[in-house]
Amino acid sequence: MVKASDVLLILVAILFPPAAAAFVTGCSCDLLINICLTILGYIPGHIHAFWLIYKKMQAEEKYGYGGFHYTGNGHYQALNQGSAAPANYGTAGP
Repeated sequence: MVKASDVLLILVAILFPPAAAAFVTGCSCDLLINICLTILGYIPGHIHAFWLIYKKMQAEEKYGYGGFHYTGNGHYQALNQGSAAPANYGTAGP
């Protein structure tokens, strides 16, 4: 589902692709790649920025809003992976 923040991010990507890449990935290798692609040609920078936005939207659908963090190379990981509490945690057991 497309949110207003995603539409705004797409508009930023149309105007200046490295800014959108920075919003999605932070200061990472993908930002440097997007800057280089934008310098080499404006269209490749757009394609890369739109791909990053698409991957972020997929992660939001899979893990829920805010339930993931960026691990690099267009991949996301769930925040609560492997940290579930035991079934009887906090209760008086038998």
